[in-house]
Amino acid sequence: MGIDFVRGGGGRVKNKKREIKSENPYLVLLCKLYKFLARRTDSKFNKVIYKRLNMSGRNRPPLSLSKLMKFMDGKDGKIAVVVGAVTDDKRVYEVPALKVCALRFTEGARARITKAGGECITFDKLAMRSPLGKGTVLLRGPVKSREAERHFGKAPGVPGSKTKPYVRSKGR
Repeated sequence: MGIDFVRGGGGRVKNKKREIKSENPYLVLLCKLYKFLARRTDSKFNKVIYKRLNMSGRNRPPLSLSKLMKFMDGKDGKIAVVVGAVTDDKRVYEVPALKVCALRFTEGARARITKAGGECITFDKLAMRSPLGKGTVLLRGPVKSREAERHFGKAPGVPGSKTKPYVRSKGR
């Protein structure tokens, strides 16, 4: 792999901004919208949303309804913003009235939020309601909770290592 040089013999290209690779037209339009808002407003909120919209699916993990409730406890009247999916959690019996903005809602999560008197909104509606991100709480799902992450780190067997080894079967 070579070094990327500027055409004409100039210096090296320092860092390229990650552009969205998805062909989903809704995501592409959202990126354009938040790129504009990030450029034209002084709000750091819009810059963070734009950066997270451009992330890969692996870096946009889902957030469960139980975690959403835990993070929004005591934040009445604010909108929870999740750049990712919001999933249902059967372990929770009562859901409070929450205003949630996310890229996607599972059927169960959407039904339970609206039944409790809450509201599920999209990012384009959020841009109309709160263009600077005032009255919002920015949340994200657990990025490092993938099973594959358990195998990363110090080699298994090394002192102080909590890394899970790759084995075909346990024991025997």
